Amino acid sequence: MNEDIVNYLNAIRRDFAGKPLNEASVNDDPMKQYELWFEEAVNSQLLDPYAMSLTTVNSNGQPSIRIVYMRGIKNNGFIFYTNYSSAKGKDLEQHKQVALNFFWGELERQIRIEGEVKKVNNEDSDTYFAQRPRESQIGAWASNQSEELNDRMQLEEKVTHYTEKFKGVDVPRPEHWGGYIVVPTKIEFWQGRPNRLHDRIVFTKSDDDWKRSRLSP
Repeated sequence: MNEDIVNYLNAIRRDFAGKPLNEASVNDDPMKQYELWFEEAVNSQLLDPYAMSLTTVNSNGQPSIRIVYMRGIKNNGFIFYTNYSSAKGKDLEQHKQVALNFFWGELERQIRIEGEVKKVNNEDSDTYFAQRPRESQIGAWASNQSEELNDRMQLEEKVTHYTEKFKGVDVPRPEHWGGYIVVPTKIEFWQGRPNRLHDRIVFTKSDDDWKRSRLSP
């Protein structure tokens, strides 16, 4: 690595000045607390506040991480949509345990989530797919997500094929495309504070109740 970059990484420091997160201010229900923070992120006009990292594990125990979009909250779970045949979809067939992370740097906040995933019902997937832009609907048919392509032209030819195939009709949802819901068993709210003495409030699911505790930064 370039020496100037190494020096930069060693020298750069940014302090945090976020407002306190304490036991008195946090909601007893972590899902409601998430909604409060999400609303603040939206009102702060952050770029893509619904973007979250999703970590899965494959059959060899290798973790993999990528950014997906949270597209709704239902039955106390976080919903996202993808190709069921993608790398992440194959991981989820093997291991239902996943981790999510929302990071809102401008607010000096992150939310770490652990839980189990399951597919949403077909009706919800159909409803969401019907609301997508037509070009994205065509893309869901044209892309064998995570599989190798010979070149860009191969993908564009498939887009042309399905554009013609569905010309003049509604694009149906492919069977290989739909939603997942992550039902959390653990949610941590992290608020940046000065001198790296950050506030960390964690909720852990116990039966139908949530246990709340504070973690050292």
